[in-house]
Amino acid sequence: MILTVETSTEYEQAMEVIETYLAKGSTNLTEPDLAELQRLSLLVERYEDEHYPMPVEPATLPEMIRLRMFQENLKQRDTAKILGITETRLSEVLTGKRKVNMDLAKRLHDRLRIRAEYILKTA
Repeated sequence: MILTVETSTEYEQAMEVIETYLAKGSTNLTEPDLAELQRLSLLVERYEDEHYPMPVEPATLPEMIRLRMFQENLKQRDTAKILGITETRLSEVLTGKRKVNMDLAKRLHDRLRIRAEYILKTA
């Protein structure tokens, strides 16, 4: 019985046991098996949260725009064209010299797939 998941070895062992339970299917597990599966899943989740944290969103909207440009392999000229704005205006937004208006916010959401909630928080 695995009591803790604090090392990579314990993590691998716990994952093997979890996979064994999952291969059986939940309808074929006994109540003690289901309880053990849940307990191991929580231990593994804690280990993953500590050792494999999810990426953090960029702190500012210009950083998020740059991230999207990198992800899509876009140059500033291409991004400006996609957004329907001038390169100068995009440059001003990226350097923080110009704030994003509602029209550009909609375009960032629609065309670069930046979450609307994120835009509202950081604009």
